[in-house]
Amino acid sequence: MIITETKLKGCLILAPQIFEDNRGVFFEVFKKKELSDFLGYEVDFVQENTSISKKGVLRGLHFQKGDSAQAKLVYVQRGEVIDVIVDIRPNSKTFGEYIKVTLSDSNHKSIFIPKGMAHGFLSITNEVKFSYLCDNYYNPKMESGILYSDSDLAIDWGFSSSELIVSEKDMLLPTFKELM
Repeated sequence: MIITETKLKGCLILAPQIFEDNRGVFFEVFKKKELSDFLGYEVDFVQENTSISKKGVLRGLHFQKGDSAQAKLVYVQRGEVIDVIVDIRPNSKTFGEYIKVTLSDSNHKSIFIPKGMAHGFLSITNEVKFSYLCDNYYNPKMESGILYSDSDLAIDWGFSSSELIVSEKDMLLPTFKELM
């Protein structure tokens, strides 16, 4: 597995070694020991979630607050997404900055997202099966988020707003400035 640090400290892209033959493909999504050795601390995932979305569905930008904060390992089992992570750690050098990464069932990459980041993705193929491992249990009382179309963040999702399918809940999220 090749682990690459992004400009957001602690946010990592994991690219697996692919084994392909006449039977198909095999790869490891992640190895706990390799990830923990790279990070310098152990990650213990306790929950796995999966969403299935059609083209144009935008989910995010979400995070859990306080003691319910979650580190995540996200990947695509089927389809392709534009994945966006925003650094919301007030003491971080990259506070308020974001990265965009294409995740797909053909590049087999995953992203480790540390606590203190908001996360969202846009499905860009007809059907996406998106999975994520979390190191803390979901707590509905501690969920929060940032408006996907925040003008200060100025995220280019690559789709016009009329092409996006966004939940009413996500459309009512505060802007980055309102949140901070």
